[in-house]
Amino acid sequence: MASKREDIEYLEYIFSKFYDIGANSYGGVTRLGYTKVEDDMHNMFKSLGEDEEFYTYIDEVGNTYVANDISQKPYYLMGSHLDSVVNGGRYDGVAGVIAGLLILKWAKDENLDIPIRVAAFRCEESSNFGKCTIGSGLITGELTKDDIKGLVSKTGRHIVDIFYSNGYSLNPKNIENVKQYLELHIEQGKVLEEYGIKVGIVTDIAGPRRFEISVLGEAEHSGATPMDMRHDALCAASELILELEKIGMDESYRKSVTTVGVINNGPNVLNVIPGDVTLGVDIRGIDTDSLDKIESYMKSTIREIMKKRNVEIFAQDTGRFDPVKMSSYMQKKLIESSEKLKISHKVMPSGAGHDAMAFSKICDTAMIFIPCYRGISHNKSEFSSLLSIYNGCKVMYEYLKGEQ
Repeated sequence: MASKREDIEYLEYIFSKFYDIGANSYGGVTRLGYTKVEDDMHNMFKSLGEDEEFYTYIDEVGNTYVANDISQKPYYLMGSHLDSVVNGGRYDGVAGVIAGLLILKWAKDENLDIPIRVAAFRCEESSNFGKCTIGSGLITGELTKDDIKGLVSKTGRHIVDIFYSNGYSLNPKNIENVKQYLELHIEQGKVLEEYGIKVGIVTDIAGPRRFEISVLGEAEHSGATPMDMRHDALCAASELILELEKIGMDESYRKSVTTVGVINNGPNVLNVIPGDVTLGVDIRGIDTDSLDKIESYMKSTIREIMKKRNVEIFAQDTGRFDPVKMSSYMQKKLIESSEKLKISHKVMPSGAGHDAMAFSKICDTAMIFIPCYRGISHNKSEFSSLLSIYNGCKVMYEYLKGEQ
């Protein structure tokens, strides 16, 4: 294995190859799933693998792989994604892909006799189509043609047309021979940094439940309509937002969270009472009973607000995943690897969703978190040091050596 300095220089080199792709004038990057920019990221990944004389290939939905063995033997799969949110950061997803390349290089340099493949999955973020983990979901059977065939991109392109023009399949065969799946990712939270801990070993991935809520009141003149005769959609929506915050606080002891991240107010004119409001609601947690309680509370609150304010409110379920447990065996071995290397660790859940969710039903699956600056993610200020990526790689590689 090369020296620590040489390894970090290699990480810096491959990270720099992705750095400018999709860069925008705001200081961040926009690399939306199934766009030319994401294509450029995947082409760069493939090229970096070929530079090291690894095997490379692309599957039926556009996911890209770099491998040291492409036989039919069961293999260890590592991966993450290369797309981003709008004006996002450069580490979310990319950190896991470049970590895989470094580990493949170590295995080659040390003649480690273990089949390893590194994957870059398509469209992990929901930013372009309103649907997440499309690439990994399709090849694991977590998503089907029916789940995605109606999706339209931010620029108005139908995903069916995109797949057709690229020669991809909406009915791909399931990925085979994956023995175990490992993913390194920035934490996207503050815990590791706050405690000064080098790696997190993930126990569970929170399951999201997402809703689009339409509040229909009546748009009227703001000066001519008395206060007691109004049907203000924004005021009704505000009550619902605060009640969702309240139940989220009440259920926080079970690691659940509630967020209203989207508000569209109509007609959004200063002298008109709001007549219609659309909310985007994101509920997440690792405890199904807690998620059920929050959803039930939200629906009962909607009924109460409708009656109280004489408005109509409709809640549409736009997507949900059950909470996912990581492999207890792999957690135990990763803890042992951290302790052997004297790399501090913390066992913790993931509040964010990841491609690992799709693999947990077909093979043993594990995740390693590394710290990120102030927990910032999905933001141009997102940052994680290459040393942190290196530490995560060491734990994963030590684990793989123990699996020989």
